[in-house]
Amino acid sequence: MERSAKDAQRTWIKAHDSAVKQYGEGERAHRVAFGALKHKYEKVGDHWQRKEGGRKGPSDPRSARPRGQGGRSGEGVDEQASKRHLYDLARDLDIDGRSRMSKAELLDAIRKANRAKTREARSR
Repeated sequence: MERSAKDAQRTWIKAHDSAVKQYGEGERAHRVAFGALKHKYEKVGDHWQRKEGGRKGPSDPRSARPRGQGGRSGEGVDEQASKRHLYDLARDLDIDGRSRMSKAELLDAIRKANRAKTREARSR
């Protein structure tokens, strides 16, 4: 989170503080904060940045549903983004074979690269 833009950090902190007041400290407060963050930001590598064109709204099926209804998580990748935008992110993340990938394959590759970058950043 500390590698993200100040406004992304501020969004997470405000949402987390509000959730702690309502639900107490713990996993639920963290989920609420990340849910709020995903409405304006997407995960790119080890940080969060604004979504394509400043778009707002849910990034994936889970963040579009009320809590408890389940669904698959997009792991912070904006599944509503254009294929071109996803291709550009894949290029920034140095993902091989991106030019031959479908949108679904780009999403999977970006998620995988994000997990690797986050692991790497946490080990420093």
